[in-house]
Amino acid sequence: METLGRVLVVVPTYNERDNLPAIVERVRAAVPGAHVLVADDNSPDGTGEVADGLADADEQVHVLHRPGKQGLGAAYIAGFRWGLQEGYDVLVEMDADGSHQPEELPKLLEALADGADLAIGSRYVPGGKVVNWPQRRELLSKGANIYTRVMLGLPVRDATAGFRAYRAATLEKVGLSGVESQGYCFQVDLTLRTSRHGLRVVEVPITFVERTVGKSKMNGKVMSEALWRIGLWGVTGLPKRLRGNPRS
Repeated sequence: METLGRVLVVVPTYNERDNLPAIVERVRAAVPGAHVLVADDNSPDGTGEVADGLADADEQVHVLHRPGKQGLGAAYIAGFRWGLQEGYDVLVEMDADGSHQPEELPKLLEALADGADLAIGSRYVPGGKVVNWPQRRELLSKGANIYTRVMLGLPVRDATAGFRAYRAATLEKVGLSGVESQGYCFQVDLTLRTSRHGLRVVEVPITFVERTVGKSKMNGKVMSEALWRIGLWGVTGLPKRLRGNPRS
């Protein structure tokens, strides 16, 4: 098992002041060597100021203040670019609302150490599950993943998952400059890019827990973007897959 080097956990925030301190504390306890980057989209509830206080108290916590709400994908890309510039070797995606349990982060890092280029915390592989999620949301999520597998031919059961760890070399190879997806299909976008570059994607079972504080950012606009973008990627890539060149 290889040594991974420096780990950065990127946590995008918008109105998460009540959740953020506990999440940062749990990340630091679960993986003491990891650094945390809070990418705040100018939250009106003062999340950015809370993040600044956490950073003042802990040199392994950093804050990226962004001018406004621009979407999940844009926040992660900004965080990834910051991390790559600062020389981190592993970059992790994690929600601020507690749905991703920091205590399961070591499993994702272990998958990278065992040779994965992208480790996805999956709800839909054996051993994975969701807790306290409304049935409608779970059905939408499972349906979205079936749609993704059919349209894109991806051998991934939870391509929309947002708890994942990338090698820095993976992000550098797949490139970030052409990523335009903003909502949850950002996850599908990067999974597809990783797979098409012939890199190794591993799904690690996790328990996804519905948030208990604050409001979900999922809405009709986010779902519509995912629907049409995935459909477009599927249609434009179909001829190449039929010719037996799935990486194109």
